[in-house]
Amino acid sequence: MVEAEDYCKQRDPKRENLYFATGYGLIQCFKGLMSFEDEDLLSGLNYVREGNIVANRHRKPSASLPTRLAGLVLGSLNTSGVGWIKNMTPVERHAELVYAESLFEKALLGIVYSGDWLAFIKEALNMRTTINIYRQLGKYIETMDAEAEARGEGPEDKSIDPHFRSGVYLGVGMSNVILSLMPSKLLTVIELFGYRGDRHTGLTYLMKSGGWSADSDTPAVSLEQEGIRRPMCDMALLLFHLVLSSITFDGVDIEMAQKILDYNVKRYPNGVFFLFGQGRMALCRGRPAEAIKYYTKAVEAQNQYRNMYHISHWEIAVANLALWDVSASLTYWRMLSDDATWSKATYTYGVAACLLQLGGDEERAEAAKLMNKVPGMRQRIAGKSIPLEKFIARKARKFQDQGGRLALPALELAYIFLAIARSPRNIIMTKMLPPIEELLTKLKQHKSNPSAYEGGRGYWDDLCLAHFLKGICLRYVAYPDADAVIDPDEKIAIAQADAQRDALSSFEAVFADGGRITLDHHLIYYAHYEYGRLLACKGDKQGAREHLELVMSGKPLEGPAGNRKGKYSLENALHVRTHAALEALDHKTRL
Repeated sequence: MVEAEDYCKQRDPKRENLYFATGYGLIQCFKGLMSFEDEDLLSGLNYVREGNIVANRHRKPSASLPTRLAGLVLGSLNTSGVGWIKNMTPVERHAELVYAESLFEKALLGIVYSGDWLAFIKEALNMRTTINIYRQLGKYIETMDAEAEARGEGPEDKSIDPHFRSGVYLGVGMSNVILSLMPSKLLTVIELFGYRGDRHTGLTYLMKSGGWSADSDTPAVSLEQEGIRRPMCDMALLLFHLVLSSITFDGVDIEMAQKILDYNVKRYPNGVFFLFGQGRMALCRGRPAEAIKYYTKAVEAQNQYRNMYHISHWEIAVANLALWDVSASLTYWRMLSDDATWSKATYTYGVAACLLQLGGDEERAEAAKLMNKVPGMRQRIAGKSIPLEKFIARKARKFQDQGGRLALPALELAYIFLAIARSPRNIIMTKMLPPIEELLTKLKQHKSNPSAYEGGRGYWDDLCLAHFLKGICLRYVAYPDADAVIDPDEKIAIAQADAQRDALSSFEAVFADGGRITLDHHLIYYAHYEYGRLLACKGDKQGAREHLELVMSGKPLEGPAGNRKGKYSLENALHVRTHAALEALDHKTRL
């Protein structure tokens, strides 16, 4: 990326060229989002604005108001839509595309930098303009291709250059995918304005850029034929299949991701993004040790942008939790806490949680100091708190209220970051379940007198947490993640039927005692979600639907004795996942 940045400076030092200006702005946008520092975000915003101004200067001038009004009556005037784009010169069409791209970057940076609702509304309107432009450009390409085919000139219009085509595919594809990932409540509002996101259409557009198909392991579009944005389309596909797959199911295709990854790794053997993709693929396959090797290579591949290390450091911290190597995970949480700026509260809590899990007087003393700092480290984006930071701030306050104690903090963090889902089954059985059983044994000793447990604070919360985590662990022993590669020589000391039965019993224990929870009310809702997923795995789709719909219903699930006020922790994240599970329930055998 340093070479690309220098090249843009050398070829267009005044940033007057359409593509050099927007290319330089894109690099600065990426750097700003990597560091999250106000100075970098503001710098990125200014350069993106410059690129946007250059693009706007090359766009086809809008028709006058009287002409647009006349165009509503006389379609032949072509004042909008496909006809308007047909009358543009090639430069004007490229400018229209670049304008949409830079407007999207500007909106993204503006929301992150300002952090208030007014800016969010303003930039949301820019997003709306971007989507409208992409939709019109997409219709233009469809129309031109259909006309070319009708003339017998092939499936694609040869007059449209591949760079423009790949840019439109990227924009139309990503806008469809992003809209399809919106929470159901927000999606209802968006649809009122005429916007819908078709995920499969979006993925098809992204695959068109490289000519990817399920029938072939290699792309149909050669290096000589590809457009300049084709690698970005491949990166977008990998991002969806390997990263966004953690919050959705429909459309996820790990085998397709493997094809795209294999092709690009050969092409860019030291490319940081694709090394990271290999690590992410290994993690999705349930091979965290292999993932750590690739993430380490990604760190070693470049030394110009230290902020890019932090992505790999985060993943290594999570992968080590999947191996239940808490000491190794602690090392990387410390690195993030010292250097990274995205979420100081999360990194600091990660350090504290690992220290508490390891135990020891010195570790507890250091953890106590860190927990005191966590609530004050929270950030706001678009005027709203970050849900994960809100959750860990609640955990930090709970630690203080309970006199410096939390139950299984690192294992709970492992669940939230999907480390348990990526963990090999022998690790779950031999390393994760023992501390849970130890806590349950301790809790059982106070069953007749809960007030005698840890000074009378947190008995029911800890009991439900222990049962919940036990259910999660046994669920992944009975039914590993759908994309996990199981070692054929792996031997598990429990039968699938027994693991399934005990997992169901553990979640049912959460339902039974959930009404007595004092603080961690989210456990009840997450237990219904995981119970529904487990039922789906065993083939009971009707039962699964009932529990998943219960989560989406908005009804309080704590029972008459519940004392929750307001929203429970990580509520929106759960709704996104539950909505995705309901969508995939009829055509996925395992959620």
